[in-house]
Amino acid sequence: MLRLLSSRTVPAWPVRALPTPTPRNNSASHSVGALVGGSRSRSTYTRRIVRRSANELTRAKAQNEAVSGELPSTPVGSPTGFGGTGGGANGVRDAVLTTVIGVIVLFTGGIVYMSWYKENVLWKIEKAFAAGYDPALELAKNAIKKPDEGVTAAATPETEELEWDLEGPWTQHLRREEQDLIDRIIQGKEVGHYFILLGPKGTGKTTMILDAMQAVQAEGVAMCDAHPDLEVFRLRLGKALNYEFNEDTQTGLFQRRDPREGGPALDIERALNKLEKVALRHAKSTGKPLILVLNNVHYFNHDDDGRNMLLQFQQRAEAWAASGILTMVFSSDDFWPFFVMRKTASRMHVVSVYDLSAADAHTAAWRMRLNARRQKAPPEVLSEVIKIVGGRLTYLGKATKAPDMVGYARHMLAVEKAWLLSQIGLIPDCDDDVMDEQKWSSCSWLLLREFVRRHEQEVERIREAVERGEAAKEHLDGIPLPRIPYYECRQIMTRPDFMDELDRKNIIAIDINHDVTPDSWLILHAAEEVVGEDGFDDLLDSVRDRVDEIESLHRTRELTFKDVDAGDRIRLTVDKGGARLV
Repeated sequence: MLRLLSSRTVPAWPVRALPTPTPRNNSASHSVGALVGGSRSRSTYTRRIVRRSANELTRAKAQNEAVSGELPSTPVGSPTGFGGTGGGANGVRDAVLTTVIGVIVLFTGGIVYMSWYKENVLWKIEKAFAAGYDPALELAKNAIKKPDEGVTAAATPETEELEWDLEGPWTQHLRREEQDLIDRIIQGKEVGHYFILLGPKGTGKTTMILDAMQAVQAEGVAMCDAHPDLEVFRLRLGKALNYEFNEDTQTGLFQRRDPREGGPALDIERALNKLEKVALRHAKSTGKPLILVLNNVHYFNHDDDGRNMLLQFQQRAEAWAASGILTMVFSSDDFWPFFVMRKTASRMHVVSVYDLSAADAHTAAWRMRLNARRQKAPPEVLSEVIKIVGGRLTYLGKATKAPDMVGYARHMLAVEKAWLLSQIGLIPDCDDDVMDEQKWSSCSWLLLREFVRRHEQEVERIREAVERGEAAKEHLDGIPLPRIPYYECRQIMTRPDFMDELDRKNIIAIDINHDVTPDSWLILHAAEEVVGEDGFDDLLDSVRDRVDEIESLHRTRELTFKDVDAGDRIRLTVDKGGARLV
């Protein structure tokens, strides 16, 4: 570059000659002054000419470089800077203007992005309530599909008459009494209330909800399972609502705090705020409320965090039910969520779900057997199975899939008995370290023994009625589980706080009428076998006596006297009249 610049031919610019002043004949002083003034004028004029010539030379050089496409070797124009004139002021102004425009563009872009992101969040939640989206329903549909094992069930007149579809769910032709109400709730026809489904584990609460959701393709419905860890529950709720809790946003430049810094409770509250906006839109456009199902809320810990989370959802359920924009459905196997929610409930309706009756259980077992592609079982076998496991859908489903249904039902009874003894088994002559556990076990067996006694009394009463001709023999197969009011159970156990633990362990069940029953027929039959063993009453009484002895020892204070020699006497005086002296 330097070689090219030096070798370039620069045009010569003519320099005008300075005019020579004409000498004048003046006096000596006038001649000297004129000579000095003339020399100053010539020097000033010369500097101006040289400066102008240099500027013109620089402009010409820049033009030649621009024509040749090379970079300028020296800047054109006056020097710039804060202290200079001309271009320096323009540079500062351009820098300030560029900065201001950049900030405005960045701020405007951030506002536009935030507006788009918030609207996109609402759109994604609306998509969660669209038909066919719900993940829980997709899992339920996938569970219906069975692998083709090359076994084809032979058509019988019974199946042809019922138009039985082996590829469909066994419940498609068997509707429970509560199914009509569940269908109306899921379809959005029950407005102004929210519901809680109470019933023992395996009675079919979730099955009825999924069947109702499948009928409407989950349109306007979202379902979420509870979890003891609230962080896990936060993710499950986000999956159900298609909400990312601001974790997918790119607004790091516009945020001052992490959205998750407040914990899962605040994140869930943000999700409910977004859900409320979507519910308002949906109610205005369709005139129907959205449905949010919280399944198995008893999985929340029975502590402050779990109760606060349940109360947080209940407050929203009350407000949404009053406005008619969203209906919440809670389901629970345990009774403690109802106790917690009952304190502040004003629009809550309770739906109790029980085991199937003997007739319905017989029909369900037969259909389950066909659906499992097993050989047809005689009615006597099905009746024997139902007599052992009862009308619990979970147990019926396991037994009907086994080749030997009666044998598998008895195996389930043996397993239930072993589990029951592992939880509340009695230990004679127990040590004081397990006193509290044996106190709970002995109180539990007091209640189970009372269940067995009342069931035997009911069976004996019906047998006598059958002998007198006042009742049919079929009534013996339809005897329900024994029921004891809650307040009587408190008196029998003498420790009402133990009942919550029995309910959580699925040993007993409590319904909306505050009636207590054994959790299932398997539990009752297992208790009958244990209570019917020889010496059970003596064992129970001995354990209770041992607990009383240990408690008495804990209440006893021992006095030790030191430095007592042989022959010394110790005198203790008990004065019961000392209070009269005061």
